[in-house]
Amino acid sequence: MISPEQHTPAEARGASAAALCYFLWGLVPLYWKQLAAVDPVELVAHRQVWSLVLLLVIVALQDGFGAVRTALGTKRAFAINGLSAVLLTGNWLVYVWGVNTGHIVETSLGYFLVPLVNVAAGRFVLHEHLRRAQWWAIGLAAAGVALMIIQLGRPPWIALIVACTWGGYSLMRKQSPLPAVTGLTVETLLLLPFAAVFLLWRHHTGEGAIGTVDLRTHVLVLSSGVITAVPLLLFGYGARRIRLSTLGLLQYIAPSVQLALGIWVYHEPFSQARIASFAFIWAALALYTVDNLWAQRKK
Repeated sequence: MISPEQHTPAEARGASAAALCYFLWGLVPLYWKQLAAVDPVELVAHRQVWSLVLLLVIVALQDGFGAVRTALGTKRAFAINGLSAVLLTGNWLVYVWGVNTGHIVETSLGYFLVPLVNVAAGRFVLHEHLRRAQWWAIGLAAAGVALMIIQLGRPPWIALIVACTWGGYSLMRKQSPLPAVTGLTVETLLLLPFAAVFLLWRHHTGEGAIGTVDLRTHVLVLSSGVITAVPLLLFGYGARRIRLSTLGLLQYIAPSVQLALGIWVYHEPFSQARIASFAFIWAALALYTVDNLWAQRKK
C-alpha cells in the first residue's frame, strides 16, 4: 500500500506532464495575441484541422488506428468524446476571443474558478457530500463573483463560460477510457467536418486568412495544431495518472501565468475593486486546497 507521502513513477510522470501542460497554457496568450487580426472562430477551426494532422502522425507512429476505430464504434466512448469535443471547442472559442479583445485577466479568473466549479458540480449534479470548508470555499468564490458583477455592471461571462466548459471537459476526460492520444484524436475527428466546411466557406467568400495574409501569419496559423495539441496531450496523459485533487492544485499554474501576462505585459486594468474580487476567490482556493490536503492526509 502506498502512503500519502509516496508516489509511484507513473504518478510522478503524470504530475510533471500536467505541470508542464499548465505552464504552457499560461503562456498561450502570447501566441494568440499575434493573431488578433484573424477571426477567432476561424482560428479555432484551424486548430481543429492542424491538430488532427499532428495527431494522425502520432497515431500512425504508435500504430493506434485500431484503437481510434474501436472508440468511434463504441456508443459510450463516442458520446463521452463527442461531448468533451464540444466543451473543449467552446472553451477555446471564448478563450481566444477573450484574449484577443483585451480580457486576459478575466480569462485567468475563469481558470481560477475551475476547481470550485468542479466542487459545485459534484454537489448539485452528482449529489456528492461536501465538507463544511468546501461550502465556505464555494460561498467565498460566489462573493468574489458577486463583487465583480457590481464592479463591472454585468456578470463576468467570459470567466464563467471558461470555467464551466473547462470543468466539464476535465470531467469527461477523467471518465473517458481512452488514452490521451486516442481520446484527443477521436475528439478532433468528430468536429473535423464542421471545421473543414467553415474554413472552405471562409476561403470561398475571400474572408479566410489562408492566401490573404503575410507569411508570418500563415506560419502562426498553421502552427495552431502544435501549439494547442501538445498541452492537451500532456493534460490527457497527466489526468489519467494522478488524482483529480492533484490535477486541481496544478491547474493554478496556468491562470497565475495568464494573470501576470495580462497585468504586466499587456497592461490590462486591475483596479482595487477587481483585486478585492480576486482576493475572495484566492481565499476560496486557499481554503479548498488546505481542506483537500487535510482530508487526504486523514485518509
